Amino acid sequence: MALTKPRIIELLLITTVPVMFLAQQGVPDLTLVLLTCLGGYMSAGGANALNMYIDRDIDALMDRTSQRPLVTGMVSPRECLVFGITLAITSTLLFGLTVNWLSAWLSLGALLFYVVVYTMILKRRTSQNIVWGGIAGCLPVLIGWSSVTNSMSWAPVILFLVMFFWTPPHYWPLSMKVKEDYARVGVPMLPVVASNKVVAKQIVIYSWVMVAVSLLLTPLGYTGWFYTSVALLAGGFWLWEAHGLQNRAKAEVTGAKLKEMRLFHWSITYVSLLFVAVAVDPFLR
Repeated sequence: MALTKPRIIELLLITTVPVMFLAQQGVPDLTLVLLTCLGGYMSAGGANALNMYIDRDIDALMDRTSQRPLVTGMVSPRECLVFGITLAITSTLLFGLTVNWLSAWLSLGALLFYVVVYTMILKRRTSQNIVWGGIAGCLPVLIGWSSVTNSMSWAPVILFLVMFFWTPPHYWPLSMKVKEDYARVGVPMLPVVASNKVVAKQIVIYSWVMVAVSLLLTPLGYTGWFYTSVALLAGGFWLWEAHGLQNRAKAEVTGAKLKEMRLFHWSITYVSLLFVAVAVDPFLR
């Protein structure tokens, strides 16, 4: 279980299941929901296990990852590699044989993007690693839609973009908190190579774009008043927190008084509220 990083997968499922309700415009087949969640968990779990295999050298040097199974010796590198590959293959077949092959290829694509593009290529080379690497975490939105419709539409594309612009301002506050960890192992997360002022400015820019994109669903006819209300209120509070962080960074506040984790914790609440609204909205139209 630890190899699959279950706390991260919770967020992925939160963005997958509500989109199935939106695609169905009601309650989707519950067996389909179960199979999609199972396949999604296995695929993301395989990706996370392979991520731990590749990053085991730096995980051993970072405080926040020092208790991972490969670092403590609970699991051998070979066991982790076999486990990750097995989950990748099994999840792809499960999706293809019980859901549909479009969802299977999207799932496999997300796994390969996270493992190869983010972990192996971007993470240790560029401060934009989480921007483009975060695409893997956006694909569950498309998978949720395709599992119901076996097709694509503008609605999942818009929600994909919401998650794309959500990922950097979600992760950068955490990176600000643990930037010494990343600096120690030479991973150039943006807070490692840029000042708090620069990071906070980028967070504000991405936050405004994210909120703006989240409001596109309603004028295009996919959602109604309930989703719009939640998107406005939750997005408004997000922007309040983002600008608060920027103001503290401009004032050169450091340490605990910077309160960067307030935005990180709110970002999880925000995405949960937004996607619950996605699921509930069809019943109120």
